[in-house]
Amino acid sequence: EVRLVESGGGLVQPGGSLRLSCAASGFTFSDYNMKWLRQRPGKKLEWVSVISGSGEIIYYADSVKGRFTISRDNAKSTLYLQLNALETGDTAMYYCAKDRPETAIQALVRGQGTQVTVSS
Repeated sequence: EVRLVESGGGLVQPGGSLRLSCAASGFTFSDYNMKWLRQRPGKKLEWVSVISGSGEIIYYADSVKGRFTISRDNAKSTLYLQLNALETGDTAMYYCAKDRPETAIQALVRGQGTQVTVSS
């Protein structure tokens, strides 16, 4: 059974940083691209970043490019998202998801999420 467990969220002031983690189990982690998704209050689920199985190919949504960094440790079956220069607009529930080709993000297997709140 695929299991994804996010952690690391919290309350942070604008300009602050957080590091999110996602512990994966139940599948061969290195075989899959992984995504970070988020859902801001009152908004639809959106894609934040994706990383290939090897970690060599990475893409970011324009809204987070230059501020967030995705990475993975295949030996630990763990996905990370470093969030820097946080803005109030980054307040959201953040999810990691096991990617699947040609599958809408809403249909991807994801964890329970970790809440990030950016507020002064």
